[in-house]
Amino acid sequence: MPQYICLGNFTQQGVRNFVDAPKRDESARRLIEQAGGNAQIYYTLGEYDFVVIIEMPNDESMLKFLLQIGSMGNVVTKTLKAWTESEFAKVVRSD
Repeated sequence: MPQYICLGNFTQQGVRNFVDAPKRDESARRLIEQAGGNAQIYYTLGEYDFVVIIEMPNDESMLKFLLQIGSMGNVVTKTLKAWTESEFAKVVRSD
């Protein structure tokens, strides 16, 4: 299943409502699971407020999820598609 790394920051709205973040996490996880994926959320210090490692069935499912989350106005994200070392090696070795 494709993997994605989402780097995120809270918007002003998200910071104002920071006490609701655990509920928003649960809602996001439900959306991901409904799409057939799974996720691990990490809160971070530094340039980004959180990092989420997500597995989704396909790019379209991921895009739909990102649009749903973005439309709520609490976070902004930068998303990277990721490959494991073995997946990368397989691509490099293929002709």
